[in-house]
Amino acid sequence: MYRFFFWSACSLAILVSCSKSKTVVSNNKNTRIYPVTKMGPTVDVYFGKSIADPYRWLEDDLSEETNDWVDRQNEVTFSHLKEIPFRVKFKDRLQELWNYEKISAPFQRGDYTYFYKNDGLQNQYVLWRRQGPDAKAEVFLDPNTFSPDGTTSLAGISFTEDGSLAVYQISEGGSDWRKAIILDTKTKKQIGDTLTDLKFTGLSWKGNEGFFYSSYEKPDGSELSAKTDQHKLYYHALNTPQSADKVVFGEDMKRRYVGGEVSDDQLYLFISAANATSGNELYMISLRDPDMTLIPVQTGFDYDTDYIDNQGERLYFITNKNAPNKKVVVAQASQPTVWTDVIPETENVLNISTGSGYIFASYMKDALALVRQYDYEGNLVRDIQLPGLGSVGMGGARKKDKEMYYSFTNYTTPGTIYKYNPQTGVSELYIRPQVKFNPDDYVSRQVFYTSKDGTRIPMMISHKKGIALDGQNPTILYGYGGFNISLTPSFSLTNLVWMEAGGVFAVPNIRGGGEYGKKWHKAGTQLQKQNVFDDFITAAQYLIDQKYTSPQTLAISGGSNGGLLVGACMTQRPDLFQVALPAVGVLDMLRYHTFTAGAGWAYDYGTSEMSEEMFQYLLAYSPVHNVKKGTHYPATLVTTADHDDRVVPAHSYKFIAELQKNQSGSRPVLIRIDKSAGHGAGKPTSKIIEEATDRYCFALYHMGKSF
Repeated sequence: MYRFFFWSACSLAILVSCSKSKTVVSNNKNTRIYPVTKMGPTVDVYFGKSIADPYRWLEDDLSEETNDWVDRQNEVTFSHLKEIPFRVKFKDRLQELWNYEKISAPFQRGDYTYFYKNDGLQNQYVLWRRQGPDAKAEVFLDPNTFSPDGTTSLAGISFTEDGSLAVYQISEGGSDWRKAIILDTKTKKQIGDTLTDLKFTGLSWKGNEGFFYSSYEKPDGSELSAKTDQHKLYYHALNTPQSADKVVFGEDMKRRYVGGEVSDDQLYLFISAANATSGNELYMISLRDPDMTLIPVQTGFDYDTDYIDNQGERLYFITNKNAPNKKVVVAQASQPTVWTDVIPETENVLNISTGSGYIFASYMKDALALVRQYDYEGNLVRDIQLPGLGSVGMGGARKKDKEMYYSFTNYTTPGTIYKYNPQTGVSELYIRPQVKFNPDDYVSRQVFYTSKDGTRIPMMISHKKGIALDGQNPTILYGYGGFNISLTPSFSLTNLVWMEAGGVFAVPNIRGGGEYGKKWHKAGTQLQKQNVFDDFITAAQYLIDQKYTSPQTLAISGGSNGGLLVGACMTQRPDLFQVALPAVGVLDMLRYHTFTAGAGWAYDYGTSEMSEEMFQYLLAYSPVHNVKKGTHYPATLVTTADHDDRVVPAHSYKFIAELQKNQSGSRPVLIRIDKSAGHGAGKPTSKIIEEATDRYCFALYHMGKSF
């Protein structure tokens, strides 16, 4: 597949200084100095077409040469950020708002009630517990003690049914590779050895004997970008070495994503297996069967089906088989492939949770929440009266719990927790966060606009009341558009500071997401991916036409798949945006599937090896391959992390190298690279505040605005 040749230094359409450390990009307006990024000879051949990849060497995340390049890029970036006169003021205001007590909904395990709490600016939430309603709370796990800089986080915990044992995961430096530690919950002392190299896994106990977990075989040399594509489900017996753990699934049936869940009554193990982020097989094993016989529930990868709960041998699943918006079905354990509808499909997309002996159906209507309570026979008990229009998170409760908790939020309401009585249907306020702002000063409304092909798209627009629609408001357009993920309203302190400064925050529910079910998702995948970019670009044009903003005061923002969205839109319509903020983005669409678990994203993207048509389609929008010489791109701050082993930082490294080589005009194109951080999960509060400050201040500054 590969052919090689050497690039001539003369092929660079920029002026290069004699210094080994700087590249000088010259134009009529100014001279901006960037670090040199050397160009290598690599060329790949796809269906007879040669594609240069001069920055292939940056894929070696751990090399000294790459680390040196990272340091030099950060030096230039932070020198620029320090020039922003209101940067300290913005950060101080964000810290002031952030510094309030945050408490989660409680949950009962054994004799203890557990809850998470952050005093305000702690880097990580602390897991507390109390024994009885009047007992004094004590710290159970404090992740802030896991590492001096707060970069090691608690990445999940699972208790046995009696609450006497727990196993928790930790993530170091934001890595997707995890360690697992088993505790006696009464003494808080560790049991057995620490398990290592877990990845993309839950932890599900089989009685008090042991638990199931998933992982890949770790690549040789621990390279961050090495491909991992055979996921396995293991069983770990208590007080045995990890080397003795048995593979339950995945040894002979190669799958990229595998997960196991034991039913609450300990009767069954359910195994989900997939080769992509959409479509799965589902199997079950009776834990009373000494042979652990694998029984199919759903075969093939055409549909998404997940286990919800069971009542003895009655098994409940949520599926989009013959129901693009999803439905709930029931089957007998003796015939798990024969399903009967319990909660039929509706015009709105369904999500499910259970608790206190009921099923709770959370629907999205134009990306806003509706919740209905059903019994296990599928009878509607009631519609739950919510506090307003926004997003709801129904906390998972056990069957025996007599009360439940749910969270409510929107763009102007901080996450608020309500206690719910499932017998009476009464909700009462449990915890309202004490954020120092007045929500009545802000407005958030939904509009609909028409995309390029006539599709009707909803968008939420939030801002301070009374702003003038004069086209001069600093505006952030945020999007995702992929992987069946829905963007529903949620509160953000960073966005609050932005709106305090007179800013507008807009979120369109573009195709590729899950807001309108499977059809909406598929309309933004593979050879229809351009729909996603068109929807986003049209949202920008709507905001301009309605005088919220202008091309000179508009920034686009998104992370991961949303980073791809920003990269594609800024290269397709550089004239439409003043600022671009692509975060941890998938930006090299010809090679994304060769890194870590990236091949599993092919359902959404396709791959460059799939067909010549697919290769040409990817090439046409791949941000790394569509940076054009002499173009005035928006002021750009790419953000990534040197330990991101999900969307590897080479995507961002290559993209910024192309931008710095080809940018024309005076707008800076910079990259901010976090050290000892990953894709985002578990990032300490201090790093979140610092990065948010830099991104939003960069945007304001290059719009000619202040704070």
